Amino acid sequence: MPRSIWLAPLSVVLGSMTTLLPIVTTVPFLPPFGLMMLLGWRLVRGDVMKVWMPVPLGFVDDMFSGQPLGSAMVLWSLATLMVDVLDTRLVWRDFWQDWLIASGAIGMVLILGRLIASPFSAHVDSALLLQIVVSAALYPIIARFCAWLDRDKKRQ
Repeated sequence: MPRSIWLAPLSVVLGSMTTLLPIVTTVPFLPPFGLMMLLGWRLVRGDVMKVWMPVPLGFVDDMFSGQPLGSAMVLWSLATLMVDVLDTRLVWRDFWQDWLIASGAIGMVLILGRLIASPFSAHVDSALLLQIVVSAALYPIIARFCAWLDRDKKRQ
């Protein structure tokens, strides 16, 4: 059994657990590492996870992040469906397109999550923009980490 079959969901869960780290800030800038790992695995190696995997992984993320239950389940499913649709439309993809697709999906999930979780009168838009920029900037590291986790000992 290839190790990426169990390593991919485990890395997404560990990414979701980064919200448990004792980081004290006045502005929430911590990227959604669980979502970034899910998109990293989907864009680097699309055949590792089944189509239904964003639902239980989103549930785990909802439990750790404190978001309303079901929001990550729905939003992560929408993001992976968006990636699947773009994957069927594009004949080929390079790293820059993957980066743009992942950044758009992360931005969409964060904006829709803000609309679900906080009232419209809350002044969190600048913090949300900072979180989107930090997430987009860190995506190449996440994609490289997913590729590193996917390495096969036999191929080396």
